[in-house]
Amino acid sequence: MEGYGLTETSPVIAVGGYDPKENMIGTVGPIVDNTEVKIAKDGEILTRSESVMKGYYNQPELTAKEFDADGFFHTGDIGEMVDGKFLKITDRKKEMFKTSGGKYIAPQVLEGKMKESPLIEQCMVVGDGQKFASALVIPSFDDLKGWCKRNNVSCDGGPAEMVKNEKIIKMYEDLVHKYNEGFAHWEQVKKIVLLPEHWTVESGEMTPTMKVKRKAITANNQELIEGLYN
Repeated sequence: MEGYGLTETSPVIAVGGYDPKENMIGTVGPIVDNTEVKIAKDGEILTRSESVMKGYYNQPELTAKEFDADGFFHTGDIGEMVDGKFLKITDRKKEMFKTSGGKYIAPQVLEGKMKESPLIEQCMVVGDGQKFASALVIPSFDDLKGWCKRNNVSCDGGPAEMVKNEKIIKMYEDLVHKYNEGFAHWEQVKKIVLLPEHWTVESGEMTPTMKVKRKAITANNQELIEGLYN
Protein backbone atom coordinates (compact mmCIF):
# COMPACT_ATOMS: atom_id res chain seq x y z
CA MET A 1 0.00 0.00 0.00
CA GLU A 2 1.54 3.30 -1.12
CA GLY A 3 0.82 6.95 -0.52
CA TYR A 4 2.09 10.32 -1.65
CA GLY A 5 2.33 13.83 -0.30
CA LEU A 6 4.64 16.62 0.80
CA THR A 7 5.27 18.50 4.04
CA GLU A 8 3.50 21.46 2.41
CA THR A 9 0.37 19.34 1.88
CA SER A 10 0.08 18.19 5.52
CA PRO A 11 1.08 15.68 4.10
CA VAL A 12 -1.14 13.24 2.15
CA ILE A 13 -2.49 13.86 -1.35
CA ALA A 14 -3.18 10.27 -2.38
CA VAL A 15 -3.00 6.91 -0.62
CA GLY A 16 -4.07 3.34 -1.23
CA GLY A 17 -6.72 1.68 0.91
CA TYR A 18 -7.20 -1.73 2.48
CA ASP A 19 -9.86 -2.59 -0.06
CA PRO A 20 -8.20 -4.09 -3.18
CA LYS A 21 -10.39 -1.78 -5.27
CA GLU A 22 -8.54 1.15 -3.68
CA ASN A 23 -5.11 -0.09 -4.77
CA MET A 24 -3.30 -0.31 -8.09
CA ILE A 25 0.29 -1.48 -8.37
CA GLY A 26 2.55 1.24 -9.75
CA THR A 27 0.41 4.07 -8.42
CA VAL A 28 0.22 5.90 -5.09
CA GLY A 29 -3.51 5.32 -4.76
CA PRO A 30 -6.65 7.43 -5.13
CA ILE A 31 -6.83 11.13 -4.26
CA VAL A 32 -7.93 11.59 -0.64
CA ASP A 33 -11.26 13.22 0.20
CA ASN A 34 -11.56 17.01 0.06
CA THR A 35 -8.42 17.31 -2.07
CA GLU A 36 -8.21 18.48 -5.67
CA VAL A 37 -5.49 17.41 -8.11
CA LYS A 38 -4.89 18.53 -11.66
CA ILE A 39 -2.11 17.76 -14.11
CA ALA A 40 -0.48 20.79 -15.74
CA LYS A 41 0.39 20.90 -19.43
CA ASP A 42 3.99 19.96 -18.66
CA GLY A 43 2.83 17.01 -16.55
CA GLU A 44 3.39 18.57 -13.12
CA ILE A 45 1.01 17.53 -10.33
CA LEU A 46 -0.86 20.49 -8.83
CA THR A 47 -3.05 20.24 -5.74
CA ARG A 48 -5.49 22.40 -3.79
CA SER A 49 -7.15 21.73 -0.43
CA GLU A 50 -7.52 22.97 3.13
CA SER A 51 -4.53 20.77 3.99
CA VAL A 52 -2.14 22.71 1.76
CA MET A 53 -0.04 25.32 3.55
CA LYS A 54 -0.87 29.00 3.23
CA GLY A 55 2.69 29.89 2.30
CA TYR A 56 6.32 29.93 3.35
CA TYR A 57 7.01 32.03 6.45
CA ASN A 58 8.22 35.51 5.55
CA GLN A 59 8.90 34.46 1.95
CA PRO A 60 6.10 36.01 -0.14
CA GLU A 61 8.01 35.77 -3.44
CA LEU A 62 8.68 32.05 -3.00
CA THR A 63 5.07 31.50 -1.94
CA ALA A 64 3.76 33.29 -5.05
CA LYS A 65 6.03 31.14 -7.22
CA GLU A 66 4.71 27.89 -5.74
CA PHE A 67 1.00 28.60 -6.36
CA ASP A 68 -0.84 29.19 -9.63
CA ALA A 69 -3.53 31.81 -10.20
CA ASP A 70 -6.24 29.40 -8.99
CA GLY A 71 -4.48 28.59 -5.73
CA PHE A 72 -3.12 25.20 -6.78
CA PHE A 73 0.22 24.26 -5.21
CA HIS A 74 3.07 23.14 -7.48
CA THR A 75 4.37 19.82 -6.10
CA GLY A 76 7.42 19.64 -8.37
CA ASP A 77 6.52 16.05 -9.28
CA ILE A 78 5.42 14.77 -12.68
CA GLY A 79 2.54 12.35 -12.85
CA GLU A 80 -0.67 11.19 -14.44
CA MET A 81 -4.07 9.85 -13.51
CA VAL A 82 -4.70 6.19 -14.27
CA ASP A 83 -8.29 5.10 -14.94
CA GLY A 84 -9.37 8.55 -13.78
CA LYS A 85 -8.82 7.51 -10.16
CA PHE A 86 -5.27 6.50 -9.30
CA LEU A 87 -2.34 8.91 -9.18
CA LYS A 88 0.92 7.72 -10.72
CA ILE A 89 4.23 9.50 -10.08
CA THR A 90 6.54 9.33 -13.08
CA ASP A 91 9.34 11.84 -12.50
CA ARG A 92 10.61 14.95 -10.74
CA LYS A 93 10.03 18.15 -12.69
CA LYS A 94 13.62 19.27 -12.16
CA GLU A 95 14.76 16.07 -13.90
CA MET A 96 12.84 16.95 -17.06
CA PHE A 97 14.56 18.55 -20.01
CA LYS A 98 13.41 20.24 -23.18
CA THR A 99 14.50 19.40 -26.70
CA SER A 100 15.44 22.06 -29.24
CA GLY A 101 11.96 21.55 -30.68
CA GLY A 102 10.38 22.67 -27.40
CA LYS A 103 9.16 19.21 -26.32
CA TYR A 104 9.56 18.14 -22.70
CA ILE A 105 10.99 14.71 -21.87
CA ALA A 106 10.77 12.96 -18.49
CA PRO A 107 13.92 10.83 -18.50
CA GLN A 108 13.11 8.59 -15.55
CA VAL A 109 10.11 7.11 -17.35
CA LEU A 110 12.27 6.08 -20.32
CA GLU A 111 15.06 4.85 -18.07
CA GLY A 112 12.69 2.75 -16.00
CA LYS A 113 11.30 1.14 -19.13
CA MET A 114 14.73 0.28 -20.53
CA LYS A 115 15.89 -1.18 -17.22
CA GLU A 116 13.12 -3.74 -17.47
CA SER A 117 15.60 -5.61 -19.65
CA PRO A 118 17.99 -7.91 -17.72
CA LEU A 119 20.65 -6.87 -20.23
CA ILE A 120 20.62 -3.25 -19.03
CA GLU A 121 22.12 -2.55 -15.61
CA GLN A 122 22.11 1.25 -15.65
CA CYS A 123 21.13 3.96 -18.10
CA MET A 124 20.64 7.71 -18.30
CA VAL A 125 18.69 9.57 -20.95
CA VAL A 126 20.23 12.81 -22.25
CA GLY A 127 19.27 15.42 -24.84
CA ASP A 128 18.66 18.76 -23.15
CA GLY A 129 18.51 21.37 -25.93
CA GLN A 130 19.12 18.76 -28.62
CA LYS A 131 16.90 17.57 -31.47
CA PHE A 132 16.28 14.16 -29.91
CA ALA A 133 16.90 12.02 -26.84
CA SER A 134 19.87 9.68 -26.53
CA ALA A 135 21.01 7.38 -23.74
CA LEU A 136 24.14 6.29 -21.94
CA VAL A 137 23.73 2.57 -21.32
CA ILE A 138 25.73 0.28 -19.04
CA PRO A 139 25.13 -3.39 -19.80
CA SER A 140 24.56 -6.08 -17.21
CA PHE A 141 27.80 -7.79 -18.19
CA ASP A 142 27.04 -11.19 -16.65
CA ASP A 143 23.80 -11.41 -18.64
CA LEU A 144 25.56 -10.00 -21.70
CA LYS A 145 28.17 -12.78 -21.53
CA GLY A 146 25.35 -15.30 -21.61
CA TRP A 147 23.83 -13.58 -24.64
CA CYS A 148 27.23 -13.62 -26.38
CA LYS A 149 27.63 -17.36 -25.84
CA ARG A 150 24.14 -18.07 -27.14
CA ASN A 151 24.73 -15.93 -30.22
CA ASN A 152 28.35 -16.91 -30.97
CA VAL A 153 29.61 -13.41 -30.29
CA SER A 154 33.07 -12.92 -28.83
CA CYS A 155 33.17 -11.49 -25.33
CA ASP A 156 36.93 -11.62 -24.95
CA GLY A 157 38.69 -8.60 -23.52
CA GLY A 158 36.11 -7.85 -20.86
CA PRO A 159 33.65 -4.92 -20.65
CA ALA A 160 35.99 -2.43 -22.33
CA GLU A 161 36.05 -4.51 -25.52
CA MET A 162 32.47 -5.75 -25.31
CA VAL A 163 31.02 -2.23 -25.51
CA LYS A 164 32.92 -1.69 -28.76
CA ASN A 165 31.69 -4.87 -30.44
CA GLU A 166 29.46 -3.92 -33.39
CA LYS A 167 27.15 -6.92 -32.94
CA ILE A 168 26.64 -6.08 -29.29
CA ILE A 169 26.02 -2.42 -30.07
CA LYS A 170 23.46 -3.39 -32.72
CA MET A 171 21.70 -5.70 -30.26
CA TYR A 172 21.37 -2.87 -27.72
CA GLU A 173 20.16 -0.45 -30.36
CA ASP A 174 17.43 -2.93 -31.32
CA LEU A 175 16.61 -3.48 -27.64
CA VAL A 176 16.18 0.24 -26.97
CA HIS A 177 14.11 0.57 -30.16
CA LYS A 178 11.74 -2.06 -28.75
CA TYR A 179 11.37 -0.16 -25.49
CA ASN A 180 10.63 3.05 -27.40
CA GLU A 181 7.25 1.63 -28.32
CA GLY A 182 4.47 3.39 -26.48
CA PHE A 183 6.34 6.68 -26.20
CA ALA A 184 5.67 9.76 -28.32
CA HIS A 185 8.01 10.27 -31.27
CA TRP A 186 9.85 13.17 -29.62
CA GLU A 187 10.39 11.13 -26.42
CA GLN A 188 12.00 8.14 -28.09
CA VAL A 189 15.71 7.43 -27.65
CA LYS A 190 17.32 7.69 -31.08
CA LYS A 191 20.98 6.98 -30.25
CA ILE A 192 22.89 5.18 -27.51
CA VAL A 193 26.45 4.75 -26.34
CA LEU A 194 27.57 1.77 -24.23
CA LEU A 195 29.79 2.37 -21.22
CA PRO A 196 32.14 -0.26 -19.68
CA GLU A 197 32.04 0.78 -16.01
CA HIS A 198 29.16 1.04 -13.56
CA TRP A 199 28.25 4.30 -11.87
CA THR A 200 28.77 4.08 -8.13
CA VAL A 201 28.47 6.15 -4.98
CA GLU A 202 32.25 6.02 -4.69
CA SER A 203 32.70 7.47 -8.19
CA GLY A 204 30.40 10.34 -7.27
CA GLU A 205 27.89 9.38 -9.97
CA MET A 206 25.21 7.82 -7.72
CA THR A 207 23.52 9.06 -4.56
CA PRO A 208 23.49 6.87 -1.42
CA THR A 209 19.90 5.96 -2.38
CA MET A 210 21.19 4.78 -5.77
CA LYS A 211 19.81 7.59 -7.91
CA VAL A 212 21.91 8.84 -10.81
CA LYS A 213 23.68 12.17 -10.35
CA ARG A 214 22.90 13.60 -13.76
CA LYS A 215 25.25 16.57 -13.64
CA ALA A 216 28.22 14.44 -12.59
CA ILE A 217 27.57 11.75 -15.20
CA THR A 218 27.04 14.35 -17.91
CA ALA A 219 30.29 16.11 -17.01
CA ASN A 220 32.25 12.84 -16.94
CA ASN A 221 30.93 11.80 -20.36
CA GLN A 222 30.68 15.16 -22.10
CA GLU A 223 32.68 14.16 -25.17
CA LEU A 224 30.70 10.97 -25.68
CA ILE A 225 27.43 12.87 -25.38
CA GLU A 226 28.57 15.53 -27.82
CA GLY A 227 29.59 12.74 -30.20
CA LEU A 228 26.01 11.52 -30.28
CA TYR A 229 24.91 14.84 -31.74
CA ASN A 230 27.83 15.82 -33.96
